[in-house]
Order: sequence, then structure tokens, then C-alpha cells
Amino acid sequence: MAQGAVKKSKANASKKPTASGPKRGARVIKPKKAVLVKQNQIKKKHSAGLSAMTEKALAERAGHLEMLRGGKKDGKKEDKAAGGKGNKSGK
Repeated sequence: MAQGAVKKSKANASKKPTASGPKRGARVIKPKKAVLVKQNQIKKKHSAGLSAMTEKALAERAGHLEMLRGGKKDGKKEDKAAGGKGNKSGK
């Protein structure tokens, strides 16, 4: 044979177990200056508000998803709790 003998592969006995869960991202160094700390707090607060508003808007559009708060079913529950429409307490 012109190509030579075929080499046999060895069994991989020393495989490392893979870590479960998501991979860790890059580390972030927190700011030490007072101005930068304040900016970080404001940014965190505003981004949290934006995500909450987005989730509420999605829940209102979907309406039938119980996972998201702020949907149509949540509005009905609030009406009942506050003594909303159709409450016949006089009879």
C-alpha cells in the first residue's frame, strides 16, 4: 500500500467533566469615584424601570400569559378586590 498502515485511535480515558450551568462572563470593576457611583445607581434604576414597563406592555398585549404580571387577568382580580363592577352586596 502506498499510503501506509491506518493508525488506531486511543480511547480518551482522562476527560474532564464540563461545568454545568451558564458560562461566566467578563468581570466588571465597580467605580470608586462618587460621581461615577451615582451615575451607576441612576443607570441601574432607569434600566430596571424600562424593563418593567416593557414587560407590562408585553403582558397587556398577550393577556393570556400568567407568567407576566400586568395582563388582562390581573386587571380583573384588582377590580374584584376593590369592589368593582357587578358586586351585588345589597341583596
